[in-house]
Amino acid sequence: MRLGTDVYKQDGIKLAKDLLGKILVRKIDDRLIKCKIVETESYIGPEDKGCHAYKNKRTKRTEVMFWEGGHAYIYLIYGMYNCLNIVANCKDKPEAVLIRGVEPLSEIETLKEKRNIKSNKIEDLTNGPGKLCKALEITKELNGYDLIHGDELYIVENDEEFEIVEAKRINIDYAQEYKDKLWRFYIKNNKFVSKKSSTD
Repeated sequence: MRLGTDVYKQDGIKLAKDLLGKILVRKIDDRLIKCKIVETESYIGPEDKGCHAYKNKRTKRTEVMFWEGGHAYIYLIYGMYNCLNIVANCKDKPEAVLIRGVEPLSEIETLKEKRNIKSNKIEDLTNGPGKLCKALEITKELNGYDLIHGDELYIVENDEEFEIVEAKRINIDYAQEYKDKLWRFYIKNNKFVSKKSSTD
């Protein structure tokens, strides 16, 4: 059962925790690639100095963040890596959850083909936001995609018990005091997490 509006309309911190363990589904041609979400980060505009929508900054790039929760917000970093974010909360409340790591559950060979890497470690396929987007062919063409009604990209329920680790977000030193917020969440001891904390 796919996630509905009620789930996505939560604030970004609650949604980031709730997305852990859920299944991200990507349809490519006639294949359904399924991956478990194992690591997320919250971005809470307009007060969050690490958020693209800090001070309610509304631009062509950030416009999707102001949409109602349940859409994909995809942007490019370093001019080469796409990042998948899930828009949270209500319309005009710009919050989003970055998907930082996923655990492949199906079509492993397809993911290997898309990533085309030399490493034999399966975790290297999707243990980072840029890596998982390349493996799943998630590009800016999917920016604004409707995750509730669309068939190419969506998230479904998955019942599983695990311990959640709360940690600082990664690579946002510019965010001043907000770089220390424990707004990164991941499943403890999961090998597909991009970066473990000292408590893991």
